[in-house]
Parts: sequence; structure tokens; C-alpha cells
Amino acid sequence: MVFSSADAKKLLPELVSLRRRLHAQPEIGLQLPRTQETVLRALDGLGLEIHTGDATTSVTAVLRGKGEHQPGDTVPTVLLRGDMDGLPIIEQTELPYASVNGAMHACGHDLHTAGLVGAARLLSEARNRLPGDVIFMFQPGEEGYNGAGLMIDEGVLEAAGNPVLAAYGVHVAADLPYGKVHSKPGPLMAAFSVLDVTVRGRGGHGSRPYTALDPVQTAAEMIVALQSYISRRFDIFDPVVLTVGDFHGGSAANVIPDIARFRAGIRSFSDEVTARLAVELPNLVSHIALGHGLVADVNFSTDLPATINDHDEAIRYLGVAGEMFGEHRVELMENPRAGSEDFSRILHRVPGAYGHLGAAPRDLAPEDWVSNHSPRARFDDGVLGEHATFLAELAARRLADA
Repeated sequence: MVFSSADAKKLLPELVSLRRRLHAQPEIGLQLPRTQETVLRALDGLGLEIHTGDATTSVTAVLRGKGEHQPGDTVPTVLLRGDMDGLPIIEQTELPYASVNGAMHACGHDLHTAGLVGAARLLSEARNRLPGDVIFMFQPGEEGYNGAGLMIDEGVLEAAGNPVLAAYGVHVAADLPYGKVHSKPGPLMAAFSVLDVTVRGRGGHGSRPYTALDPVQTAAEMIVALQSYISRRFDIFDPVVLTVGDFHGGSAANVIPDIARFRAGIRSFSDEVTARLAVELPNLVSHIALGHGLVADVNFSTDLPATINDHDEAIRYLGVAGEMFGEHRVELMENPRAGSEDFSRILHRVPGAYGHLGAAPRDLAPEDWVSNHSPRARFDDGVLGEHATFLAELAARRLADA
């Protein structure tokens, strides 16, 4: 191994301090000026090539390894990613470093940022042993703002001047046992799509529905039909989860309105199924509307593709974790998680792997753990040293294998 538990212990105090500063000042979306400034200060002096974004307050840092290469050679390059944005949640943890600005790092991105800074420190110190380059991707706007897509558009994958061989990331989890690494080859997290339907009918008096065209009744039939369609037309081993979380229609009990609207969030786990959904679900609701003499305006959009690990890189990811931390701390997941993640956009462009690192507080019983995105979510920042060494080891191993 290039990096050890001693490296993790040495880094830990500095990373905990950085993480807590970030936690106390979360920012939301694509513009994170204070977070960007904190990251730039933390990277200062490491001898990295620093680029900041135009569309976002992103930071891309390139480390040049000292491997021997001839002019014109393709230099092996690995990308490591950490996201930086918080959520619009009022924190309820009562931690001494809790946020008081109305936002919260409830998804652990403060740990992701600090862990990536730690990996940059370790790899910078070991640059003479690196036969290639490393791109450190500090990303705003993961929580629904397409931050990864914008950084791709601005050239993060070409930042080192050579193709990226592999990309890796780690996501901490407040409700997984401390220090456990969870991942798997293939689908790891779901695609997230939205079906937006407006049913246009003809309003009228509630006592005489035959003189109107009732959009509420038709929309309700669509919702039932969507669930039936998914259960009968899609493989249960490549599943789809559809939830209608937004329904509006009418304003009085005795009035049939002109329109009704609903929006459904849809999770799927393969590109093939997501593509089918984009065609078949709009067709289904449109034909139900026509069957009742109404019209439906339908929009299907995929906000995030499925997070799909490359098979070989996922095996590498789990193998490195097992060697570093012990096989007892590694879990090969049976099933993907139904949440979504925009690191998926990176993994659609280059091979790589992603996984979860348990960060449940060691001072809490399992029944008191709460999940990411809760206002009471707590993360044990003792994992930060191992988070950093794991990312650094992944990069060093992949470059050596290249």
C-alpha cells in the first residue's frame, strides 16, 4: 500500500477542523463563494494547477506526477471527486459547530470536501512516486443543480490534458455503521426522472358531470394506470419506483375544473429502462386522456442518469478497501440504493466506481441514527482520515496499474 493508517491519523485533526468550518457555513446550489475560498486556502502550497469555474464556483486542481514520459506520450490520469453544496434545511443537531444560516450540510458534503483535500495533500507529498496525473474535482450544485454536468461542459475531464482512465468518489452515510464501505459493480444508485402531466378538460357544475369533461377523474385514472403499467410491463429485477408527490385540481367540492395537474418522481436503475419510460409513460397518459375526450400535456425529463459502476473498477474499489481496512469492513451490496447522484454523469463518460462510507456517530445507538437529508443528521468526522487515504490509494493504485 502507498498510504497507511498512520497517514490517516496524521491528517485527521486538520481534516476535522476543516470539515467543521465548512459545516458551520453551508452554501446552496452553484454559487458557493465562501466554500470555494476555504478550499482554495486549504490547497494553497501543494503545487497544484488550479482552475476555477465560470458557470459555478467550482475548483479543479491538477496534480502532475513525476513519472517518466516521452514527448507525445499519453499520461495516465485519474479523477477524484468531492461535492461541496449544502441543503435548504434548518439544522437541528445542536452541535457546537452547527449551521445557523438556514442551510445545512445534511448530506455530508462537508466531509466529502475535507476528505478530498486530504487526498490532495497525501498525493502531493507522494508525487515523486506517481506515474501519472490526478484531477481533484471540487463540485458545487450536486443537490439538483447539474453541477457535474456544468463542470464536464467546462472541461473537468480534460483538465490534465489527457483522457481520464478512471474516476472515483465516496459518499458518507449517516445511517450506515461507522467505517463500513459499501459498493457493488453495475447499478449502484437510481436514475431520477420526472413525469409532469397537465390534463385539460372542460369545467362545469359538479351536479352535472355529463356536461363537462372532468380532468380530475381522468388524472386519477392515469395515476392508477401508471402503477399497474409499471408492475406488469417492467422486470421486477430491473425495477421502477414511481411516486406521485404533487397533485392539483380544482378549488371547490361542487365545481369540475378545467385542468388538473400531477407530477411523479421516477427511479430506475438502467439506461435501457429509463429510455423506455421516457417513451411509454407519456404515451400511456396521453391515450387515457384521448379515450375520455380530453387532452394531456406531458413532459418527461431525466434529471440524473443511473449511477453505474464499471465492473472492474468496482472490484478494484472493494479490493482496495478490504486491503486497507479489513474485509470485515467491506460489504458487497446485493441491491442498489434508490437515491440518485450526479457523479453518474462522470461515470457515463469514463470508467470508475462510487460507494458509501458509513459515518454513523459512534456515540449513538443504531436506533438513534437518522439518514442523510434529515435536519438531525449527524456524521462522525473520525472517518475523514480513512476517507482521504482511501481516495488517495485508489488513485495511486490505478496510476500504477496503467
